[in-house]
Amino acid sequence: MKIAVIQGPNLNMLGVREQHIYGGMTLDQIHAQLKATADQSGIELEFFQSNLEGEIVDKIQECLGTVHGIIINPAAYTHTSIAIRDALAAVNLPTVEVHISNLYKREDFRQKSLTAASSTGIISGFGPFGYHLGLIALMQVLNEIRTYQEEQSQGQEQE
Repeated sequence: MKIAVIQGPNLNMLGVREQHIYGGMTLDQIHAQLKATADQSGIELEFFQSNLEGEIVDKIQECLGTVHGIIINPAAYTHTSIAIRDALAAVNLPTVEVHISNLYKREDFRQKSLTAASSTGIISGFGPFGYHLGLIALMQVLNEIRTYQEEQSQGQEQE
């Protein structure tokens, strides 16, 4: 099973920027911990980070047919990007949106996620651990899909 982890703008600055909000871990540290967890479950992760909206859209589109699901932190584009929302809807893959901070304790403009409507679910406010929660949630969703598909296949064989 392969999952893409897509990171939006300024997340490359984790560990430096606004540590009182985002903590002291760097993006590389978060990815290393997430990879260790994924390895234990036999899951391959593909990491991608960009500060550019179009590159994120391109990466989401590249996920079609190459990964089973997406973990995404669109960062500031969460609140502004119809393009990322539309790309997620177009590929129609199980997607967990993750935010390090609790969006609902932030500024008013951060409390609306345009990308949420194209996500399976959202995890917000648990710091870097939210990525682990997102991985667990996505694994559960993918397992449910696989079980459903197997049941449908068995039902068709019996007919």
